[in-house]
Amino acid sequence: MSTTPGTPAPHIPQIRLYQQWLAEHRGLHFDDYDALWRWSTTDLEAFWQSIWDYFKMQSPTPHTAVLERNVMPGAKWFPGAQFNYAQQVLRHVMPAHAAGFSAIVSRNEKGRHVELSWPQLRRQVASLALHLQAQGVKPGDRVAAYLPNIPETMVAFLAVVSIGAVWSVCAPDMGTNAVLDRFRQIEPVALIACDGVTYGMKDFDRLGVVAELRAALPTVRHVILHTNLADDPAAVDRALEAAQPCTAFSTATSRYDAATAAFEPLWLPFDHPLWIVYSSGTTGLPKPIVHGHGGTVIVAMALKIIHNDVGCSYAPNSWGERYHWYSSTGWVMWNAQTSGLLNGTTCVLYDGNPGGPKDQPDWTTLWRFASELGVTFFGAGAAFFANCLKAGVDLSTCGDLSKVRALGTTGSPLSEDAQNWGTAQFAAIAANDAQSDIWWCNISGGTDFAGAFIGGNRELPQTPGRMQCRLMGCAVESWNEQGQPVIDEVGELVCAQPIPSMPLYFVGDKDNQRLLGSYFDMYPPGHGRKPGGGDLDKDAGAVWRHGDWLRIHPDGSCVIYGRSDATINRHGLRMGTSELYSAVEALPEVLDSMVVDLEYLGRESYMPLFVVLRPGLTLDDAMTAKINGAIRTALSPRFLPNEVLQVAEIPRTLSGKKQELPIKKLLLGQPLEKVINKEAMANPGCLDWYVEFARWRADATRI
Repeated sequence: MSTTPGTPAPHIPQIRLYQQWLAEHRGLHFDDYDALWRWSTTDLEAFWQSIWDYFKMQSPTPHTAVLERNVMPGAKWFPGAQFNYAQQVLRHVMPAHAAGFSAIVSRNEKGRHVELSWPQLRRQVASLALHLQAQGVKPGDRVAAYLPNIPETMVAFLAVVSIGAVWSVCAPDMGTNAVLDRFRQIEPVALIACDGVTYGMKDFDRLGVVAELRAALPTVRHVILHTNLADDPAAVDRALEAAQPCTAFSTATSRYDAATAAFEPLWLPFDHPLWIVYSSGTTGLPKPIVHGHGGTVIVAMALKIIHNDVGCSYAPNSWGERYHWYSSTGWVMWNAQTSGLLNGTTCVLYDGNPGGPKDQPDWTTLWRFASELGVTFFGAGAAFFANCLKAGVDLSTCGDLSKVRALGTTGSPLSEDAQNWGTAQFAAIAANDAQSDIWWCNISGGTDFAGAFIGGNRELPQTPGRMQCRLMGCAVESWNEQGQPVIDEVGELVCAQPIPSMPLYFVGDKDNQRLLGSYFDMYPPGHGRKPGGGDLDKDAGAVWRHGDWLRIHPDGSCVIYGRSDATINRHGLRMGTSELYSAVEALPEVLDSMVVDLEYLGRESYMPLFVVLRPGLTLDDAMTAKINGAIRTALSPRFLPNEVLQVAEIPRTLSGKKQELPIKKLLLGQPLEKVINKEAMANPGCLDWYVEFARWRADATRI
């Protein structure tokens, strides 16, 4: 049987293999997926122990329980066990290498191609880990990274966490203020950065930002610089000289001696901090969310392998997967892409603009990349597929895509039209009948818990525009305003039982007040219940409220209808409205502002920005450009509004809070009297303009 890289043997769905294992090793048989899901969300200890055993997870010490206490927040998983994310990755070095497969394959817009074997990955991780230890980095210390989606970032991550330090990364397309809003909170001791990035075939120097970060982060004792833009020795020397004092990334990863050969990741407590990711709320600084090593890995394995059906070394005939999920390092899907390494899968990375240069858009870019590198699992944000549809992309012109057997999508609701487009395209280019039935793995989850609540199942029917099922171990329900679970109605997405990757804590969060306010304020302790209904349990913990609108159909398929709060979600990248206001209202011409992000099922997201200007000023092209420039510089071009509108007033409550969510609901078509209480407003007279705008918007888009 051939094991040519990128050409997997005939595929057995991973979820079928798992169920066969349950039958053989646990004596468990389920008539359908619904029965399997209900078991996994009611007998949590049995389910998560089965995941531990199925994937042969390792610990030098046994755990004394699976779930010490079933409560949210504060659930403690696998007490007594020791773990390390990097150890789980590096255990695949010899078997994957012996089978002839690479660890990472990468290409950027300029055509720079990098391929790391598994032994090369291990050597570089060990070298950098020992270098960091020599600089005094200890378990629990934070290491910040300002790096793009390249192999060096994965190496840096694995090196950091292998020695028990805590990783945190921001994408180099983020401005200085947005990065500092994140890194200042975590007080990093080291910074791993790059000299610049290429996007849309343009180079963007970031040495100035690196200097600003270093100056504003007094806890940073050591800087490592990767020369990402420099393409000749002289340019490399100039970049390193400009960033002094620093160590070249190439130097820090080049050590190869007895110490690197003997290096092993540290065994750490199961819940030792792994990374800090950021999920912005509607007020205040971004939330610095801490996840643990063991919980993150066990959830990633269940999601990526069993549900996403990404081939793994634990199953027969499944070596050879080439797993690609286009992402920026500023999106949690970078973490999901990296998780491919957890089971020996080859991760295929693309660094750059998936739509080509702005002046010459080309939505075939990623498809041609996938063809040339033999991608088997192709993932991207839902907006990418929508753009391909609108651009009229013909996949038959993009090379040989016959190896692609699955399409992954997340970030925002995928429309029925976009899914039908992709299915039809692959049917047209199919080499055989099996390949023509391309499988869509549509998932929805969050940075908040580094996982997914809803996703795919190879064995279930597909309905365009829907996700196939609620994931095993995730007690997800849709609750109405009375806190009752509903079927075939839109309600709040809640998770009624803990899962191992939920946050350990937020950095600097006294008494967990911000954690509680972010996920547990709507359904505090005493709202717990078993999945599927039943009476409230007054002794139970709180219930996780995720902030999405969810409909669960009678067949178990699901649709997400966007955010139920005022957070901005631009194609999967979340940003708090307060961060945008800080950028816009710093302009002397802008007195007040308000932004809402409207996501429609099957329609492109629309985000208007309302601004109040100083008396006598009118919003013209120059002022609009200045406002957009402020957002681009402070945050990212990803968060530019679709439209800037001048208004007389921003609606506020009596306490001065901007009425973002009521205006969002109004613009989504709900009547004014159901979304806002005028008596609780400081300026109810301003609502007439927004009502008229909502009416005009509805007529224009036929919502």
